[in-house]
Amino acid sequence: MVQIEPGQCFITEGETADAFFNITAGSAKLYKLMADGRRQITGFAFRGHFLGLAVSSTYAFSAEAIEPVRLCRFARARLFRLLADFPALERRLLERAATELVAAQEQMLLLGRKTARERVASFLRAQALAAPCGRPRAMVALPMRRGDIADYLGLTIETVSRTLTRLRAEGIIEIPDQTHVLLRDPARLVRAAEG
Repeated sequence: MVQIEPGQCFITEGETADAFFNITAGSAKLYKLMADGRRQITGFAFRGHFLGLAVSSTYAFSAEAIEPVRLCRFARARLFRLLADFPALERRLLERAATELVAAQEQMLLLGRKTARERVASFLRAQALAAPCGRPRAMVALPMRRGDIADYLGLTIETVSRTLTRLRAEGIIEIPDQTHVLLRDPARLVRAAEG
């Protein structure tokens, strides 16, 4: 078990992919850096997520702890031996990879075609559905900064804040504090996400 402090990277894009990780507590942001130093957040990872299952010899993204993260670190060579002995684990990882592919396709739609309101509503809905138990939550934890959300959604911080304020004024959400959003009207949130 490894403890990672907020702001600390535990996967660095381009480095040799010699290990994979399973987050057991906390959350992390996943991002890619452009040649000029600009950063694009490509996702967020929470308890139960597997990271670093690179198909190439190097990591395709970086991962940084948002809050204290506990994770298990496994050598890739050991994983391949384990998969040979436990085919059910291989199926589980394949299911996870398929889920991530669907999420990537949803993110392309979100960035390419959705309005700011649809993007923020889609993000809140996705976070509600990301509950480990598989059931949507009414109280959604948002440990990431508004700037991270904006970067992920391809928006400005101001647009994210204005959109959240509008959704709150409409009675769709409530914002009890900076790290939580209460979904007051999930059906209207779904309609807002779908346009």
